[in-house]
Amino acid sequence: MTEPSTQQPRQSPPPPAGSGGTVPLDSTAQLLTRITAQLGTQLSLVSRNGTRRPMHRTRPSEALRPSDTLRPSAAPRPPAAPRSPDAPTLLVVAHGSRDPQALRTIMALLDRVRDLRPGLDVRLGHIELNRPLLPDTLDGLRGADAVLVPLLLGRGHHVKHDLPAAAAAAPAVRTRVAAPLGPHPLLVEALYGRLVEAGWDPADQGSRSAAVVLAAAGSRDPDSAQDTRRTARMLAERLGVPVVPAYASAATPTVPAALRALAARGRHRTFVASYFTAPGRFASAAAGAAPRTTALPLGAHPAMARLLLHRYDQALSATAPSGMVSLLASA
Repeated sequence: MTEPSTQQPRQSPPPPAGSGGTVPLDSTAQLLTRITAQLGTQLSLVSRNGTRRPMHRTRPSEALRPSDTLRPSAAPRPPAAPRSPDAPTLLVVAHGSRDPQALRTIMALLDRVRDLRPGLDVRLGHIELNRPLLPDTLDGLRGADAVLVPLLLGRGHHVKHDLPAAAAAAPAVRTRVAAPLGPHPLLVEALYGRLVEAGWDPADQGSRSAAVVLAAAGSRDPDSAQDTRRTARMLAERLGVPVVPAYASAATPTVPAALRALAARGRHRTFVASYFTAPGRFASAAAGAAPRTTALPLGAHPAMARLLLHRYDQALSATAPSGMVSLLASA
């Protein structure tokens, strides 16, 4: 084979017509450089949930957590269809907490929601203790449509009274109030995932010595207690062991009392599932009362992001509001 002249670099001939080929690169080094650049560009556009994120929201310095890394053999899922610019705002309504971890956890959850629904305006409002407060967020939406999705787990006082009152006090915003998050199978999925992270062994299904306490905030509203009991039954079906609801305030039994009752029945391998949306005073009290492992709050679990969007879509499928539509009794 003849060496090319050092004076005149060899030009690669064009591919034959109709061959579908591409023009060869001049060297192996150039080929590797181009492949590396293209791969880096594509990976920078992949969100944590495996979808392709919009260019304007890509953060070059963002690192994937170990649990979120993509398998080399798995192609990214196709991106979700962007919402139209006139889609109502998803206004997530959180309770609020003095625990600084609470706000950080909720912001991470909202990031997951935005990754799942690119282009959707997602905002946050708190009932108390944290900014932005719900009235302030509503004031910034004058003349717009919004769906208030409670980051709350049952039909308590905040859901029945505080949210409708806040929406009624903002007549310049056309609002719908979605159902609370629970009970719902996606909550059970998140609870199960947190228990597994805390050491729950799926092999314990059907065990005569295992059980779970579902630690909730508690409410004097009978509908809230009914919602918690229903979630406990759903989780028990998933785990194959008894799940006893317990409460940090306003209702009985307490977490220690529930654990003692289970021990009296021979259930000594017990876990506490945190039925809280984020860290806070009640979640810490429940964890401190448990002699064994307590799972983390639901937080930014992927199932929580999907559930927020489900409640949003569910509210939109109802009759268009004249002022306000409430889906508080929906499941």
